[in-house]
Amino acid sequence: MTSVVIGLTGGIGSGKSAAADRFTTHKIEIIDADLASRAVVECGQPALDAIANHFGRQILLAGGELDRAALRSVVFADPQERKWLQALLHPHINNYLRAGLEAAASPYVVLAHPLLFETQQHKWCQRSLLIDVPEELQVARTMARDNNTQAQVENIMKAQASREQRLNLADDVISNQGTLAELNTSVDQFHATYLELCQK
Repeated sequence: MTSVVIGLTGGIGSGKSAAADRFTTHKIEIIDADLASRAVVECGQPALDAIANHFGRQILLAGGELDRAALRSVVFADPQERKWLQALLHPHINNYLRAGLEAAASPYVVLAHPLLFETQQHKWCQRSLLIDVPEELQVARTMARDNNTQAQVENIMKAQASREQRLNLADDVISNQGTLAELNTSVDQFHATYLELCQK
């Protein structure tokens, strides 16, 4: 197992995925909580059966796969349903992430997680790196990317830590209001820093 874990986080529309992509160009392994959350609800997984039993078969697509858009509309409209879903999924996701971290062989490994602080998984990490943007830019980018309404995006943001909370908790911060090239340069600089951390 790689001994140094870097937590990478940011609110929706912040550019966290673009930052993760840049780390991969340096041959750094990414353990992605978004991928984990999809993997644990694939057909045949016990979590999918529990979700269908709780919400009804209308939450499934014709082929039996999870209708993620339908589930999202339910849980982001009802905090109690969101809590139920999180309680179900978090143990499965945690096991998936821990297995990935333990198998990683790059000099350090990045745990990419939109809810790094909310799930307390920053405690698994030696450093946490926040990709930060103003909230109005989060809304604009996410509406353009996902074809969501402003209300839908704001509901998702309410379920995440606030920008202020993330800034208070993060060890390292990249302000991502500029170009992709500027973001990549900032990631490159932190990559050099994290390699130094591995030598200590």
